[in-house]
Amino acid sequence: MKNRNQAASVPSKTLSKTGHRRSQTRLTPELKITDDDYEEVAARLTETLRGWGCWDDTWEVPTSGGITQARQRLGYEPLAELFSQVAVPVAEELTRGAFLGPWRLMAIDGFGWDAPAAGPDIAAFGFAGTGAGDPEKAAFPKARVVTISECASHAVVDARIGGVAGKGAGEHSLARPMLRRLAGDWLLIADRNFYNWGDWCAAADTGAALLWRVKSDLRLPVLELLPDGSYRSVLVSPKIKGKARQQLVEAARHGEDLDEDKARSVRVIEYEVPDREGDGTGELIALITTITDPQQAPAAVLAHAYHERWEHETGNRQLKTYLRGPGRVLRSQSPDLVRQEIYGYLLTHYAISALICQAATEADIDPDRVKFKRTVRIIRRRAADPAFSP
Repeated sequence: MKNRNQAASVPSKTLSKTGHRRSQTRLTPELKITDDDYEEVAARLTETLRGWGCWDDTWEVPTSGGITQARQRLGYEPLAELFSQVAVPVAEELTRGAFLGPWRLMAIDGFGWDAPAAGPDIAAFGFAGTGAGDPEKAAFPKARVVTISECASHAVVDARIGGVAGKGAGEHSLARPMLRRLAGDWLLIADRNFYNWGDWCAAADTGAALLWRVKSDLRLPVLELLPDGSYRSVLVSPKIKGKARQQLVEAARHGEDLDEDKARSVRVIEYEVPDREGDGTGELIALITTITDPQQAPAAVLAHAYHERWEHETGNRQLKTYLRGPGRVLRSQSPDLVRQEIYGYLLTHYAISALICQAATEADIDPDRVKFKRTVRIIRRRAADPAFSP
């Protein structure tokens, strides 16, 4: 965790990097206390900061309108930059459930967040599943957020924000830049909506290990059955068909070197969850991985690891339900401020997740055993107490 002086210097550097002068605007200290307006939040937190000796005594709390104007001057770029600087994995080697062998368990997924039904937000984000003129459209436009998070801590380390309608609004488009900046010690887990040839290759080229579910229509030839029940296979570029494709499959079968622009070797794990309820009952789950040696990660271990992806869903619920409030719409009336607000939530969630992970690691328990909602309540009570030490 950063000490007080280091933490205080990051916002100033961020403002400078994004072209903002400190005299023009400052990052408003705002813990996401959703039942209070901006003016009350600012008043409570600046009182605490004064008690810590790190806030200007001459500063007066502006009105809610004044805070909105300051947010408009600031834009979302400084918060996005701040997030990119501080958001890194927080689990340590001794954190329970954080690693599979040498790999840190990470997951990618997306979720939607309702924005106010204001004209600019509607134009920027669109409505899920329907057009703006559809009489059965949703009540609110929706911002799409795609994130990469650490499975053990739920800490989000990368994020992209867009809309749910129009060009570039899909999860693939938002995920694509993030897949090109994975760390080499990660094992990135993804569901079946993320696979395509180009994105798989880009992610694999970072050196990270991959474990992705794929759809049933993906052609995965069985090249060799392996002792753990998995099998060797090959992915072939969809541009290559007919005899050329079959030649690549045969080359892979015989262990020949492949042109990675045309084909990639993978290992496949297939299994069913017999007691699964609802949609997907009896469905065959197919996973592909870049970990081709079963001794490094047997099939049963990877199948278990894939279901750690649900930790990402838990993190999404923490963001949307426990921080913002169940069913609540974002406050901001313009696209830039919606993005700014989301980055604010991401930063708050990251700080709480890091705190939980640190406490759990020191206590030698799984971070899941530390209740997020209870932690938020404690922080909300203590953050407004001048006697509380950061």
